[in-house]
Amino acid sequence: MKKRLIRSLFAVTLIMIPLLLSGCRIESRQKLESKPDTWETVQKQKKIVIGLDDSFVPMGFQTKSGKIVGYDVDLAKAVFKQYGIKVDFQPIDWSMNVTELRNGTIDLIWNGFSITPQRSKAVSFSTPYLVNDQILVTKKKNNINSFADMQGKVAGVQNGSAGAMDIDNQPKLLKDRIKGHSPVLYDSFTDAFIDLNSNRIQGLLIDSIYADYYIAHQSDRKSFKVIKSNFPKEYYGVGMRKGDTMLKQKIDQGLKELAKNGKLKQIDQKWFGSKVSSPLLNNK
Repeated sequence: MKKRLIRSLFAVTLIMIPLLLSGCRIESRQKLESKPDTWETVQKQKKIVIGLDDSFVPMGFQTKSGKIVGYDVDLAKAVFKQYGIKVDFQPIDWSMNVTELRNGTIDLIWNGFSITPQRSKAVSFSTPYLVNDQILVTKKKNNINSFADMQGKVAGVQNGSAGAMDIDNQPKLLKDRIKGHSPVLYDSFTDAFIDLNSNRIQGLLIDSIYADYYIAHQSDRKSFKVIKSNFPKEYYGVGMRKGDTMLKQKIDQGLKELAKNGKLKQIDQKWFGSKVSSPLLNNK
């Protein structure tokens, strides 16, 4: 009798466990689905936190006094000023940007963040607001005039950057040519330029927007050579968590309004002159 009772209780337990687990999964899914759009929290707190690499000139970087300035800084402030929202900029390890976003340490990634298929699987993007190319920067003394001339040479790239993804996705263009078939990875382009100037690397794959600005502000700018690549053009966008549909709408609307009222053009002119123009200015 006791054995039959134990067996019956055991059978009931086996039946109940999947039901309980299923209930937990449903409850967790409901909590996830009912989680408010980040915009609701931002509206209440009147503040949003943006993650950036604070050495990425001219998009977002620290001055000698410690102030964070840049194109993206001005643009983000202008967008959220329309909604009465204060913007806080949080320096992060760029290779961990998506992790920081998922963990809630930051609300947005806004710092020359290229829109790629790989990144689009993990984050949602705003409408594109700037066009960029990947270029190879070398020193003229190294006599490198094409990607083919990087055969057996050492190349560098920022860790977690769109350039690093391009190298892996299209290995024939550069990866298969360089020494060790693997680039040196840097936490910041500032460190990469130090090694380029010291000849520890002979080529640096980098965003043209960063390279143009950096080289233009060097006393020995004529010592650098820029080589165009066959990597596809890139578009910068604002990265946010999946499901932040209202936040995306507000950012997109804000960017379009800046294009209409002339503020976007002012910011473009301030940081790039007439050399760079937002694609939004062609779609007003």
